Amino acid sequence: MRTSFFFVTVILAAGNAWSEDAHPESPLATVLQRALAGYERMETEIRDYSCILTKREHIDGRLHGPETIYLKIRHEQLGGENIEQPFSVYLRFLRPAAVREREVIYVEGRHKGRMIVRNGGLRLPFVTTTLPPQSAAAMQESRYPITEIGVKTLTERLIEVGKKKLQDENCETQVVAGAKINGRVCTLIQVGHRERRDDHTFQFVRVFIDDELELPVYYVAYDWPAKPGDPPVMLEEYTYTDIKLNVGLTDWDFDHRNEHYLFLKSFSP
Repeated sequence: MRTSFFFVTVILAAGNAWSEDAHPESPLATVLQRALAGYERMETEIRDYSCILTKREHIDGRLHGPETIYLKIRHEQLGGENIEQPFSVYLRFLRPAAVREREVIYVEGRHKGRMIVRNGGLRLPFVTTTLPPQSAAAMQESRYPITEIGVKTLTERLIEVGKKKLQDENCETQVVAGAKINGRVCTLIQVGHRERRDDHTFQFVRVFIDDELELPVYYVAYDWPAKPGDPPVMLEEYTYTDIKLNVGLTDWDFDHRNEHYLFLKSFSP
């Protein structure tokens, strides 16, 4: 995600390639074109945003969550060859009680690549420390590191999966206009496989694209059931609500000394 200019250049070039080969009426080709346009908009028009993220993830053999998180994200901005604004994340857990008020800050290139964490929850809530984003401690309750959080990375994943599935005859795509989630008018997209194969990482995924924001606001992926007749197994589910774009986030929003945060102010990362 941090090499975003390179990434969008590659996917736009790839988009030209697959659009020449794909049938114009292909639902997946249409979805990819929309995803590419949405990603380019995030690159050029959206500097930052705040939102509420609710997630459920299947980890170590069981479905965890749901967890509800207040989230601030500032996208990387380049000034020539230099990083003018690094990718930055602040999050605060709202639910459940076991992790309520846990806070995390991550700024790419700062604090030796570590994130600042205040424990929150029911035990030792004010313990503040730093952790590598991909360490065992950081990843024990999450499928992905904090470096991959947000709707921009979600859009990247959708594009990557879509490109792989475009020529897959075992794949089918459904698009439903006028669907609603959390009162928002969206386009529902479902991509699934007709038959189970060893190289497939999911049975089907569903995505809701907000028609006004042109952003993915809901994503869920299911795996095949353990045995025929059982319901599919949820792998991961992410819902983004109360999205506010370009709110003018500054360095202070990603500083643990911010008076609105509960980190130990004396902590030196």
